[in-house]
Amino acid sequence: MTTDVATQILVIFLSVALLVFLVCGIVVGILLIRVTKQIKNITNITEKTAMKVNDVVNETAQYVAPVAVAGAIKNAFKMFSKKKSKRKE
Repeated sequence: MTTDVATQILVIFLSVALLVFLVCGIVVGILLIRVTKQIKNITNITEKTAMKVNDVVNETAQYVAPVAVAGAIKNAFKMFSKKKSKRKE
């Protein structure tokens, strides 16, 4: 075998290896693009869900706060009425 044939075989082998790595790189790139799009969709859905939960919490807080204040006032009246009944006895 002469050096020209060995060189040609080596060039063919390296060309095939380069082609395989190039195709693998393209496939990996396409898969990464798909995964990043899915991640973007998931983050958008999660953000919308968090906003809805925040809205529900804010609306619930508007109704719960007056109830809590009313409960505190009720407890205060109970304490004062107990003290007044003890004083009368």
